[in-house]
Amino acid sequence: MSPGDLDHILCGLDLPTDPNLIVGATTGEDAGVYRLNDDTALIQTVDFFTPIVDDPYQFGQVAAANALSDVYAMGGKPLLAMNLVCFPIKEMDRSILKDILRGGLDKIKEAGALLVGGHSIEDSELKYGLSITGVVHPSRVILNSGAQVGDRLLLTKPLGTGILSTALKGGVAAKGTEAMITTVMATLNREAAQLMQTIGPHACTDITGFGLVGHLYEMALASGVAIRIDSRAVPVLPETLHFASMGIIPEGAHKNKAFYGQYMKSSLEEMDPMEMVLLDPQTSGGLLIAASADGVNSIAERLGKRNYPLDFGIIGEVIAGPPGTIEIV
Repeated sequence: MSPGDLDHILCGLDLPTDPNLIVGATTGEDAGVYRLNDDTALIQTVDFFTPIVDDPYQFGQVAAANALSDVYAMGGKPLLAMNLVCFPIKEMDRSILKDILRGGLDKIKEAGALLVGGHSIEDSELKYGLSITGVVHPSRVILNSGAQVGDRLLLTKPLGTGILSTALKGGVAAKGTEAMITTVMATLNREAAQLMQTIGPHACTDITGFGLVGHLYEMALASGVAIRIDSRAVPVLPETLHFASMGIIPEGAHKNKAFYGQYMKSSLEEMDPMEMVLLDPQTSGGLLIAASADGVNSIAERLGKRNYPLDFGIIGEVIAGPPGTIEIV
């Protein structure tokens, strides 16, 4: 499905409304949010996909971290999780499924949430993910639509997992590449989210299949602003630019370029591989946080003082301009 397709379909449906629905299905946010009372709102999200790495346990970790990320992006705390499983029981040993579920459970535990059940079906193609319920104070929900002119932008994970996964499938990636990208994808966004909540961010989203540019566009359009990115400040995984320059690029990146290219104003040289890195679809990517310069600097400083395992960077700023425009310098 191309970027924007689902939103277009949903907008054509007669969706019910409710005064307690803070975030619904047609707003382009990371999850739904429903106010229960003055102090508590529920966050609901769901995500699942086919294996991104070969090891079943690690696949379970990555899929769980990816699903949990939407709750963190909304400023919430994960509370409950339910497994979603499609499994070819006649072709694969049950031990593989057990390892996948064990990987997912370990990440659920790390997040401080509870696994309360799930649903499985027999399918010719393996898929796994989670439905997550989280909680947040209604006045502390963080949307992607609040970015303000003058804000700085912090990205909490490096880019490149899509390109490097494609290189792995093509058998050209170096030894250790799969372990490296698995570490990135399986790292929870919990620590960055906790720091974010202390500085009063204006907007946040997590970087997934639409690539950095796609999620920047969604934030800029929803906020009525433009965004300028310093491509040299964007954290990128080793070898990503090398493989991008060789044309080892996932199909999703080309789809993202076809859809979001019209909103990009790039100063990069023609054929600069960094452009495709910025469009590279990510799995369980980092948080993109828009906040005051002081707030963003505070998060970056505190992450730097901790044993945070990943590269991160202050990558740009929110500027006045046609809503949704992404300037790349």
